[in-house]
Amino acid sequence: MSLLAFICLSAVAIDGDTLRCANSTQTIRLAGIDAPELAGHCRKTRVCAPGDAIAARDYVTGALALGPVTIQPIKIDLYGRLVASATIATGENLSCSILIAGHAIPKPN
Repeated sequence: MSLLAFICLSAVAIDGDTLRCANSTQTIRLAGIDAPELAGHCRKTRVCAPGDAIAARDYVTGALALGPVTIQPIKIDLYGRLVASATIATGENLSCSILIAGHAIPKPN
């Protein structure tokens, strides 16, 4: 697995902190944040982020729709996801944008 930056083609928000790209087999977990889990996805042993999971996912969907998304891989997590920084078409870091909008909480990687 290469940790080189790439353009994410046809980016799709899975939830408020996870996305997929048509040109990658990896699920991408956004670095530095934890967004609310969709219904039924919060494991019983975990304290999940508060908030509206649908609103968080919709926010990410809107940000991805603005244009190209650049993915800068950081590491592979214990679930096999690619933890990465994502820069959206406006030049903003997607994790920072989600935090500012109130759809996630900070979480160290």
